[in-house]
Amino acid sequence: MAIDHAEVLAKAKGLKLLVLDVDGVLTDGKLFFDDQGKEYKCFHARDGHGIKLLRQSGVEVAVISGRKSNSVALRMQSLGIELVYQGHEHKVVAFEEILHKLGISAEQAAHVGDDLLDLPLMRRAGLAIAVSDANFAVKEYADWCTRLPGGQGAVREVCDFIMQAQGTFDAMLNSYLQA
Repeated sequence: MAIDHAEVLAKAKGLKLLVLDVDGVLTDGKLFFDDQGKEYKCFHARDGHGIKLLRQSGVEVAVISGRKSNSVALRMQSLGIELVYQGHEHKVVAFEEILHKLGISAEQAAHVGDDLLDLPLMRRAGLAIAVSDANFAVKEYADWCTRLPGGQGAVREVCDFIMQAQGTFDAMLNSYLQA
């Protein structure tokens, strides 16, 4: 169901919110447990920096995950993300709450997902994005698919794309070139 590039750019230009899934998007989807049952997740540093840059450019970032994890709470806290909803298998309810809090419409939001649990939210958001290694059915309903897989820079790719579409990327880049 992918739409043409110009339409994806137009949708990205008007975004005020990026909603991210965790497992399979911010991570590679692998779950690590030690012998005591403690869970570990691996996050990509470039994704985190991309999130910070996107937020600095004026786009809010939220996380909605079907699972609960202390490591997710800690990572999102370190990135300054306050809109963190964990343990929400019915993601649309959390999404509607976020939209209400921010006073924006669903068309002003993008969602990045990788699995079937993300489909209801992807169909509701203005821009539906799938990571490159997403389930085939999820890709069918995405407006755009990243080149990179989840947990390996896909979120940074999305952040850079949104900033480019909104004309904020070059100023951000120049701030690093001038430092």
